Amino acid sequence: MAELVIVGGKDIQGSLQDIFKFARTSPVPRQKRSIVVSPILIPENQRQPFPRDVGKVVDSDRPEGSKFRLTGKGVDQEPKGIFRINENTGSVSVTQTLDREMIATYQLFVETTDVNGKTLEGPVPLEVIVIDQNDNRPIFREGPYVGHVMEGSPTGTTVMRMTAFDADDPATDNALLRYNIRQQTPDKPSPNMFYIDPEKGDIVTVVSPALLDRETLENPKYELIIEAQDMAGLDVGLTGTATATIMIDDKNDHSPKFTKKEFQATVEEGAVGVIVNLTVEDKDDPATGAWRAAYTIINGNPGQSFEIHTNPQTNEGMLSVVKPLDYEISAFHTLLIKVENEDPLVPDVSYGPSSTATVHITVLDVNEGPVFYPDPMTVTRQENISVGSVLLTVNATDPDSLQHQTIRYSVYKDPAGWLNINPINGTVDTMAVLDRESPFVHNSVYTALFLAIDSGNPPATGTGTLLITLEDVNDNAPFIYPTVAEVCDDAKNLSVVILGASDKDLHPNTDPFKFEIHKQAVPDKVWKVSKINNTHALVSLLQNLNKANYHLPIMVTDSGKPPMTNITDLRVQVCSCKNSKVDCNAAGALHLSMTSLLLVSLFTLACL
Repeated sequence: MAELVIVGGKDIQGSLQDIFKFARTSPVPRQKRSIVVSPILIPENQRQPFPRDVGKVVDSDRPEGSKFRLTGKGVDQEPKGIFRINENTGSVSVTQTLDREMIATYQLFVETTDVNGKTLEGPVPLEVIVIDQNDNRPIFREGPYVGHVMEGSPTGTTVMRMTAFDADDPATDNALLRYNIRQQTPDKPSPNMFYIDPEKGDIVTVVSPALLDRETLENPKYELIIEAQDMAGLDVGLTGTATATIMIDDKNDHSPKFTKKEFQATVEEGAVGVIVNLTVEDKDDPATGAWRAAYTIINGNPGQSFEIHTNPQTNEGMLSVVKPLDYEISAFHTLLIKVENEDPLVPDVSYGPSSTATVHITVLDVNEGPVFYPDPMTVTRQENISVGSVLLTVNATDPDSLQHQTIRYSVYKDPAGWLNINPINGTVDTMAVLDRESPFVHNSVYTALFLAIDSGNPPATGTGTLLITLEDVNDNAPFIYPTVAEVCDDAKNLSVVILGASDKDLHPNTDPFKFEIHKQAVPDKVWKVSKINNTHALVSLLQNLNKANYHLPIMVTDSGKPPMTNITDLRVQVCSCKNSKVDCNAAGALHLSMTSLLLVSLFTLACL
């Protein structure tokens, strides 16, 4: 240990060598103060015993009885008690082991005081510098370390960079790191596939592009044990290690090839779905677009009856029929299919003859059901035509033209039971009256289904639809509504009810309607019917009537040719209306029909 006295208040930091250099080159100005302090240099990691003296403060003009006092972080501030000073001699001591990586310097202050503790001189700065020791190993803190390099990359291609951290003083060799590769796994095709820059930590390839071929490597993944050593790589330096994983990435340097030049497939006519799987080989990485196949039909598919898609698990081409094939049109099909990768090939690789294949497809004949033509079949007839009238003759043909089969016909669905079909020639006639107003007719159209059955084994069936449009005839008489009305016996307004009329037929067999009172049953001087419009009329009284129920026969006629007439009784209740109460059911009320009233009137006339 040496005592260094430096006169002046300038802070000094750095290594011991720098401090001595500073001491040799710095001018020493004149100072008036008497306290002289020197920076104290203490190595970290010192062992027992403690406390131990590490420096001394000198006061050339210290009054008798005065004392030294030391303050600052490490003395009376946290961390407390690390340093102390002999108040009489000025000797500074440390009480425990120091760690530079925790605190590299301590800024203390020295002053002299009288017996009462009053400051006589100072405070003067005292710097304690902890000298670094190589007590920290290099640490790789940023892992995991994974790098990628494309196969076939030129020699010297940078893969990745690995750097370690050393907590020691970066201004010393204690933190000066050097890197090297301790181990490579696997060690083929060369035990030295990579090199690491000892100073920067850059990992580069050192083998030729031919050796960096992913398809010929036992394993496209390499693991390197990287060592970082401080003290500039000297044997006395501390070391730390980490694992670098390097993946040899695939590029599309192999084209897909069909496993054979020709494939065979068989499919029944009329069927759809996958008919054959085309297999290919590709040496590239299955996890990349350099391996995934894309198939195209380049010839033999003018009707777009076929499609091909890639199975993502197996990379096979799934050839499908998407439009049913017809054996009678073509029993054989030949397709030319090519395969490519999703990713483009590298410039020096191209698709060869093995990237195309031929598929021969044989269509099997099956017994197909007869086909009606046209379908649907349409016919227009008047309703109410006579039973046995011929509507049409259906026509169904057998697609299996080479089998020369016969066809029989039958009724499949006839909701109203109106139709009959000749099983041999397909003639359809009526066996009941057609009614346009039937609930089985919708929008004047009746729908029936027929079957055509061939003589195959087993027989095949075809279905045809017949749409019969029924023209309206005036076969429905109109009807009135409502059929019940009420009126007060003392009513001033003699209007009874507004009648409406409706008809199930279509125009012109409906309105305008004609409303009348059946003259033969009702006297003329009591009731009146007045037209409102084409579909409505007003029934009114010509005089007040006694309280009773009256039945008025209303005759309504439509506009059909010939017209149709309907007579409906309108029941009119003449009620007692007093004190805002309507009573239509009082005892003693008369219940006279219009016919009875007519007979009474005739009898009266005879007596006169």
